[in-house]
Amino acid sequence: MVDSKVVLTGQTLAYTFYCLVIILFVAWFAIKVTGKGKGLAVKPAIFYTFVGFLTILGVSLHMITYNTIPWVEMDLNRSDYKPDKTFVITVKDHQFYLPSDKLVINVNDKVLFDVQSEDLTYGFGLFRSDNSMMFQMQVVPGHRNDILWHFDREGVYTIRSTEYSGPKGVYMIMKDAVEVIPANATN
Repeated sequence: MVDSKVVLTGQTLAYTFYCLVIILFVAWFAIKVTGKGKGLAVKPAIFYTFVGFLTILGVSLHMITYNTIPWVEMDLNRSDYKPDKTFVITVKDHQFYLPSDKLVINVNDKVLFDVQSEDLTYGFGLFRSDNSMMFQMQVVPGHRNDILWHFDREGVYTIRSTEYSGPKGVYMIMKDAVEVIPANATN
């Protein structure tokens, strides 16, 4: 699975370039349209060719990045994947209740996080040690709230609420609550 940091960096570069091209095109078009008869007007063939190019480029970017988003394949074909581990997590009174003090996962495990809220809408996010987010989901009471994730490298992760649930929600942080260890290590 591609790391979400790599995906975000690639998408940032691609879409920044795409937006700059569009901005330059709009500026060029505006200058030509508002000019006082000096120079040549924008010819329709050039205009529509460039619009077609931008359309093809934009659709291509979406098609390329669709397959790089790490969770898409498992989400779209959820019935084809069986989790190696399932963790049922309860959230209430602005606290996460885990099945154990630390959730230990082996590298290459597919893990289902089944998170249930008993009172408010919360968020459930897994964060790397540099505080960048690996994934997150909204946890709504009375609804199914789960996410299937494939862990392809070792690491220690923090669980945080990613949804506003009142002033106490900012303190919903469980440091180093998830540890991904080598597949051959003992749990």
